Amino acid sequence: MNLDTLPKQALARITAIDWAAIPETEGHRLRSLGFEAGVVVEALHRGILFWRDPVAVRVGRMTVALRRKVALAIACEPLA
Repeated sequence: MNLDTLPKQALARITAIDWAAIPETEGHRLRSLGFEAGVVVEALHRGILFWRDPVAVRVGRMTVALRRKVALAIACEPLA
């Protein structure tokens, strides 16, 4: 499962990030915000209509908005 398909209000642990699929500047920003394997995230919101852009997730106490193509590059596993 990737971050884009995580149901709203669900918690998940990041298992892998495809850094090659993310532009370098965005990758740097995500690393500085704490995105890495093992981090717990919560899906909060998705954009409207068909595009579903952006995707808002909670990392710790921060809310971070991600483009859908970036969320597709982040693999995660739901927490029970």
